[in-house]
Amino acid sequence: MHTLDYSYVSLVEIAGKLRSREISPVELTELMLGRIDQFNPRLNCFLHVTRELALKQAAQAQREIGEGRLRGPLHGVPVAVKDLCFTRGIPTTGGMSFRKDFRPARDATVVQRLRDAGAVLLGKLHLTEGACIEHHRAFGNPVNPWRADLWTGASSSGSGVAVAAGLCFAAIGSDTGGSIRFPSSQQGLTGLKPTWGRVSRHGIFDLAPSYDTLGPMARSAADVAATMGVIAGSDPLDPTALPDSVPDYLANLGTIASARGVRIGIDRSYNNEGADERIISLLEDAVRIFASLGARIEPVIFPDPKPMMEHMSDVHMAELAAVHAETYPAMADDYGRWITKGLESGRRMSPQKYASTSIEKDRFAGRLRQIFNDIDVLIMPVFSFASPTWVEFEHMVETDISRLFRFTIPFNASGSPTITFPAGFTEEKRPAGIQLVGPHLSEPRLLNLVHVFQTATDWHLATKSLT
Repeated sequence: MHTLDYSYVSLVEIAGKLRSREISPVELTELMLGRIDQFNPRLNCFLHVTRELALKQAAQAQREIGEGRLRGPLHGVPVAVKDLCFTRGIPTTGGMSFRKDFRPARDATVVQRLRDAGAVLLGKLHLTEGACIEHHRAFGNPVNPWRADLWTGASSSGSGVAVAAGLCFAAIGSDTGGSIRFPSSQQGLTGLKPTWGRVSRHGIFDLAPSYDTLGPMARSAADVAATMGVIAGSDPLDPTALPDSVPDYLANLGTIASARGVRIGIDRSYNNEGADERIISLLEDAVRIFASLGARIEPVIFPDPKPMMEHMSDVHMAELAAVHAETYPAMADDYGRWITKGLESGRRMSPQKYASTSIEKDRFAGRLRQIFNDIDVLIMPVFSFASPTWVEFEHMVETDISRLFRFTIPFNASGSPTITFPAGFTEEKRPAGIQLVGPHLSEPRLLNLVHVFQTATDWHLATKSLT
């Protein structure tokens, strides 16, 4: 039995240790299950632990690796998925209490692809109710391992906690308005919201199908690249999945050693408006690092998203109301306060308002595409404020929730890929992430740039001891 602590080793590194047989998949899985047993009662990030399945998959991976039948970088690696992804015969709640006994007959495509890659599924991860803003009272809140008083981010809250706490090596999240980026920023992780349609959504509980995007969350760009290479691609079961071929994201990381010549656009006027000086300082530090790595920093004018964003949350809620039409209002007593408010708003939205917002969305997306004629990527904060505490977050929900989405929803509207990555800590030791945004299907460049950044910095290596 191994006594070394592998829990905070990167996915790519642990994959190498599995291939070299420094540790076996069964030993590693048992270690991770032990950590889940020890820390999940405190952190509340796993809703379901698939112990029997994980050990079975680990034993199979161990046999295959021993025979030299390698499936790729996730072979034998323990991972977990957000509990809105269908898992055959395993409870899948979508964060809703009335679904606690729902056991799908088949896997989501993303889960099947993880299985096919030889990954070991440790379990299903906590999320907010219906993938919205607040957690259902029946499940409680997860706990940020960095500081218990800090918000975990939503809606992929459990995905962020599990990776940050060293309970899995990568997690699948989803993002409709910031739900990969929020928990990644709040917990010092690297998270990719891919181009809309790059990852199949077949077999998930939707929030707003026109905007929902599945993506990986992990410690580093390399770990995210390894996971993205497994889950991306076309899918006959999802007609919205893009048909474009999938590059080897992980192998491509070795092709660029610097950011030389890459044009990084920044709109300081938009970024700085009403922003906390601590966040702007960390963002400017990152800009200087990219410049030192050879990037060209170009001033740009970010297209004004306000005409679109005025009713974008209502559009999300209108789609949410359509998704929940069979259970709301019929089962209204099982719904929490915030999602009920959203559903009622969505049910009231007029066709004219939905259409006008969709028109503004398309105009914004077109203007954003034009920016990328002159730059390669755009750099922005994730939040205009320091990582909020639970108290600060709840106050924001009640008073001005639009502040939360200022730097995130625009790119769900445009379908653009964005990658969030650690950029340091505030004086109060609050993790802070920033994001790079690119044109459609620019994930290879985004991953490469963050990988280069992470070779020059060590914030993605920071961990918080749980003992």
